[in-house]
Amino acid sequence: MTNPPAGRVVPTAAGRDLILHRTFRAPIEDVWASITESDRTARWYGQWKGEPGVGRTIQVQMAFEEGAGWSDMRIDACDPPRRLALYAADDYGVWSLDLELTQQDEITTLRFTHHLDDKAEVENVGPGWEYYLDAMVSAYNDGPQPNFDDYYPAMKAYYEAQDAGSGAS
Repeated sequence: MTNPPAGRVVPTAAGRDLILHRTFRAPIEDVWASITESDRTARWYGQWKGEPGVGRTIQVQMAFEEGAGWSDMRIDACDPPRRLALYAADDYGVWSLDLELTQQDEITTLRFTHHLDDKAEVENVGPGWEYYLDAMVSAYNDGPQPNFDDYYPAMKAYYEAQDAGSGAS
């Protein structure tokens, strides 16, 4: 069963951010590996290739998008095992992403932020990130992959309301 949507759209000085959280009963270093090692990201998002490093560009191939080719993604920040910032621009918009990890006791929390550009349609983007982050949790726990049809269009109205509440026009 799919979790209810939990992302929030918040206004910022630059526009608006989509923020989602996921928790793991795991050490921060292991969750970090799930967002930075190609064989692990391939299980929930897609594989990547290239030479990683701040300011460098890697190529990413989304695993669950039909016919997805390789696309460029720049690494803007990398502070292991706490923060990874990525940037990409494609036909679907700008993808400025921040992944931040914190650990308290045995629980690691991922705070995922998509800094939305003016063209971003949060009613489409939000359900997509809910799906991918749930896929990350499932992959981490060796569970079944979620079904995208459970996310979209089911979560579309929730994200339309989030966007309207953020003051976006």
